[in-house]
Amino acid sequence: MAEQQPTTTGQNESSQPDYVAYDQRQRQLMKELAGNAVTLSAFTSMQVAATAEGELGTRVKELMALAIAITIQCEGCITYHLRNALEAGASDKEVYEAADVAILMGGGPAVVYAAQLKPMLEQMQQRS
Repeated sequence: MAEQQPTTTGQNESSQPDYVAYDQRQRQLMKELAGNAVTLSAFTSMQVAATAEGELGTRVKELMALAIAITIQCEGCITYHLRNALEAGASDKEVYEAADVAILMGGGPAVVYAAQLKPMLEQMQQRS
């Protein structure tokens, strides 16, 4: 199944993909699917457990997930974990440092996905 790209949700004023709308839609679809799929429900439980406060805080864990999402080139994962990292208190500088680690591990393709962080970050901060 092909991943939906943010452009399917329309463009905002600056002709950037509407990443906030994309993130909201993906979250809604995941909630709907979780209600009907045992596997996704179990995955959601695992995610909650994996990102819970521990020796590493939720903010750090979400920044790690963001870096991994960039490295594996999953745009939906990037918006999801960017939102979670921001909600957990991550700063712009921390987000960009996580992108630096992703670029280190993912090379050139990670640069392309990391470049989308600026418009994503700006949109999410404007609509929070």
